[in-house]
Amino acid sequence: MTQTPTHQAAAPGAAATARFTVPAKHPMVTVLGSGDSLLRVIEQGFPHTDIHVRGNEISATGDPAEVQLVQRLFDEMMLVLRTGQPLTEDAVERSIAMLRDNGGSAASPAQVLTQNILSNRGKTIRPKTLNQKRYVDAIDQHTIVFGIGPAGTGKTYLAMAKAVQALQSKRVNRIILTRPAVEAGERLGFLPGTLYEKIDPYLRPLYDALHDMLDPDSIPRLLSAGTIEVAPLAYMRGRTLNDAFIILDEAQNTNPEQMKMFLTRLGFDSKIVITGDVTQVDLPGGTLSGLRQVQDILHDVDGVHFARLTSHDVVRHKLVGRIVDAYERYEVR
Repeated sequence: MTQTPTHQAAAPGAAATARFTVPAKHPMVTVLGSGDSLLRVIEQGFPHTDIHVRGNEISATGDPAEVQLVQRLFDEMMLVLRTGQPLTEDAVERSIAMLRDNGGSAASPAQVLTQNILSNRGKTIRPKTLNQKRYVDAIDQHTIVFGIGPAGTGKTYLAMAKAVQALQSKRVNRIILTRPAVEAGERLGFLPGTLYEKIDPYLRPLYDALHDMLDPDSIPRLLSAGTIEVAPLAYMRGRTLNDAFIILDEAQNTNPEQMKMFLTRLGFDSKIVITGDVTQVDLPGGTLSGLRQVQDILHDVDGVHFARLTSHDVVRHKLVGRIVDAYERYEVR
């Protein structure tokens, strides 16, 4: 995008103007959205900046810092469009949030929004926030990664995508997915059906994610061959897991002994991702969460990384992020 910033006298509080020319190869509808829907998102994100469009030229006038952010936003939008990926209202909103959270310098929304992890049946899985990108990058760079954050931040989903990616690229020979069946407790034996039918409700979210990422017809074959294993945490005891991508989900519901047991299953050429939300512990009263404790034990161990996600990284309905924030404020009070 051609930029022609107009600099005015640097008096305190003086307005600045920047102009951007959209190349002819990009129709304005791809930049502004159908019915100017993307333009409205930008105007809402910068309510004190005047944004005008004439032909293929866009101008922004207002506070110099805000105008600089608008200029950076349009640069990032053009970088996304050059990859052939369409822009959405959600992507523009998240781009504005990334630029604001990082003072307009550290974040690169285009890098976040165009980082493809996995594609299946026309659907591409990619991070949607800067923290999600940092989490995904940490999985590449470390042997053990903890993804800690509230519901809806993509902790498990992105870890599953990285596991499938590693399997498909032959960096590992198998995927092992596990979670504690805390809710079952002693009642497990009283539930009808076989053992797998009894534990299935606690493992179902992992199966659901797999169906998003793999051809559904291939999943039974991969499960029966042991290439993908989905099992309760108790099944990990006594094993050494080599050449595997291992995910422990709902780790806040492990006790300290279970957490230590799981971490020491790590074998050669394997990677572990542990996900959980320390605000949603379902353990019996008085039982310490292994996920809470392990942060104090391993925080400075080389090869271990703690990725922390917040309500700003929630990728479900916008209201979910507001609900998470409201509960956090309530607990502080």
